[in-house]
Amino acid sequence: MDLIISSVLLFLHVVNCSPGPLVDVVVDRYDIPKVCPREVQTEDFIRYHFNGTFHTDGKTFDSSHDRGKAFISQVGLGRLITGMDRGLQGMCVNERRRITVPPHLAYGSIGTGGVIPPDAVLVYDILLLDIWNAEDKVQIRTLSKPPSCNRTTVASDFVRYHYNGTLLSGEAFDSSYSRNATYDTYLGQGNLIKGVDEGLLGMCVGERRVIIVPPFLAYGEKGYGTQVPPQATLVFEVLMVDVFNPKDDLIMEVKQAPEVCTRRTVTGDYIRYHYNGTFQDGTPFDSSYQRNSTYNTYIGKGYVIKGMDKALHGLCIGERRRITVPPHMAYGEDGVRDLIPGSAVLVFDIHVIDFHNPKDPVEIKVTHKPQECNMTSEADDLIQYRYNCSLMDGTLLYSSDQYNSPSITTLGANKVIMGLEKGLSGMCVSERREVVVPPHWGHGENGAEGVPSSAVLFFELELVELQKGVPDGYMFVWLGDSPDPLFTAMDLNSDKEVPLEEFSDFLMLQVKEGKGRLRPGFDTNSIIKEMFNNQDRNKDGKIVEDELTVNVVEESEQVTRDEL
Repeated sequence: MDLIISSVLLFLHVVNCSPGPLVDVVVDRYDIPKVCPREVQTEDFIRYHFNGTFHTDGKTFDSSHDRGKAFISQVGLGRLITGMDRGLQGMCVNERRRITVPPHLAYGSIGTGGVIPPDAVLVYDILLLDIWNAEDKVQIRTLSKPPSCNRTTVASDFVRYHYNGTLLSGEAFDSSYSRNATYDTYLGQGNLIKGVDEGLLGMCVGERRVIIVPPFLAYGEKGYGTQVPPQATLVFEVLMVDVFNPKDDLIMEVKQAPEVCTRRTVTGDYIRYHYNGTFQDGTPFDSSYQRNSTYNTYIGKGYVIKGMDKALHGLCIGERRRITVPPHMAYGEDGVRDLIPGSAVLVFDIHVIDFHNPKDPVEIKVTHKPQECNMTSEADDLIQYRYNCSLMDGTLLYSSDQYNSPSITTLGANKVIMGLEKGLSGMCVSERREVVVPPHWGHGENGAEGVPSSAVLFFELELVELQKGVPDGYMFVWLGDSPDPLFTAMDLNSDKEVPLEEFSDFLMLQVKEGKGRLRPGFDTNSIIKEMFNNQDRNKDGKIVEDELTVNVVEESEQVTRDEL
């Protein structure tokens, strides 16, 4: 290129010093682009605009601008006047040059058609718009590529991509970005121009590339409406957003698995899990974490998209997986309004918090049992116990360690959730247990303060103290047969009347000797006084034989328990 410029300048210098008829073409390259990847050569096809004027008076004799249509021709094969064939050599797209052609390299001493007079020197102001050759192929230049690429596009894949389309001159003719929607199509099915169909092969999701398509692999001689002129080389800057094949199945990748997994999800289980949902290019579309709430659903019941329903099988609590769902197993061609485009591949990173089955019982595992165990907890007993209550992912919800003393409850009094009640039953003092409580034995679908809905709870329990209880509604029971006659036994001083103090001494003696039991968890003096008042019918401060009544309760173990 530099040699051409030098020779032209030298020639111009000679002309200026020795005026006379031109002997060759004079080329003035007055506007050269900074980047010139290709220069015009013999046999190249070119598309250009020009203004043609006479050298003598500057009068225009022809102009492609006036016709509103660029001129197309092949260089160096005699299809142009000889001067133009020479003057266009080495030209770059977007270059502007002035070519002065002497008559013997133009229309000579004859001229043409009354437009060009004989022996006319012609001046052409040229703007080159396009270059191509019949031997050209699709050119691909990769701009960027993701660090990892698990698959590349092949014929029959369905792709979603963004693009900016320009002519070789840089003039834009179309853009998917302006429509705020990807271009979606199958590859290798004839849905695209041949050059783009070829140029999109072998791409990764997230890859950017430039595809240069010669006219005969684009819209050819016809062009495309007013956007693409005839015989135009097209340049596409492409970003591959998504790719899948109609034959694709789920792709599941285990990111983290618990060391121990005693149970895996099956159809009919109810699962709670967190997720981040993205498209293949990493763009997020939804997240349970943003809502600070797990996604809860039944497995295999059709409540979630087909791909997710399938992927939720065989999971462990605490497991993390990446699930790639093709659109035919997700939201298909329609997508979801403004949230998910049609034919989008979805990627879910999920974390299983817990799962259960509506038929699950309470699971009890004894982790420590004392060597001596004379009695175990049961309904009506007053117990003190320590506990930690966590979610199955280890999140601590509550703990008795947060308080100054162990928790206290009466079994069978509906003071705790059913699953905990079951877990605390049958325990020895100092026994420790791990208890898994499914939500239908816990706080159910509504949850509770600090407890998510439908949460499986994990309890670590230790029984600290056990006081055997009495049946609901009773204040005192006999642990064997009651004295007969009862009043005689109560009347410790045999004076035929029992005041409160004597009544109290009698009951405390029965408790001390293990013959009877007062209701635990209440003030002893208050219980005895209430019992005394119930028997002192005339309220004279003493009980006589006629006022004494006896109630008998037969239990399944055939132990008779009487309340005064």
